Amino acid sequence: MPKSVDHGERRKEVVEATRRIILREGIEAATTRAIAREAGYSNGVLTHYFADKDDIMLSALRSSHRRIAARLRGRLAGHTGLSALRELLLDNLPLDDERTRESGLEIGFWSRSLTSPALLEAQRAEAEELRYLVRSLLGAAADAGEIATEEDLGDVAERLLALVDGLSVRRLLYPDRLGAERLERLLHTELDRLQPTSA
Repeated sequence: MPKSVDHGERRKEVVEATRRIILREGIEAATTRAIAREAGYSNGVLTHYFADKDDIMLSALRSSHRRIAARLRGRLAGHTGLSALRELLLDNLPLDDERTRESGLEIGFWSRSLTSPALLEAQRAEAEELRYLVRSLLGAAADAGEIATEEDLGDVAERLLALVDGLSVRRLLYPDRLGAERLERLLHTELDRLQPTSA
């Protein structure tokens, strides 16, 4: 009798192997040969469960985003408005080893997305969800009187996200100059500027 194979579990193993390689060695190291070896399968198994390498990479990207979202749900529990916004933005900064590796993975996907329509579409969809959440929390903070600005809140959201992206890249490039404490301070300073002067 043929051995029963759990197709979903096989896909998950390949995706996790891909993620491990990227976190450990960078996105360029995630060749199909390396992925198959890491997962303990032949290259043929990969082609059986995935359409192509981009399909594997897209699955790895989505898996990473799901992990981040699950962690973020825990961090945001009990927080609203400006407090929730702080937690959200801090969670997106490389302030510890786990988030530093995640930032490296995410940034690695940026360049690959420029040549892969499927990856670019996924990146844009995820980024739009994050932008919407930041904009919503800014609105809640403004309604609660926690922030006061004449600037369009959509523009504020874009600036905050650009700050997080920029600080993340610079932290990876210049870790001796931009430690975790400095990153936190820079983010807090930017958010403090939005608060009413009496706050």
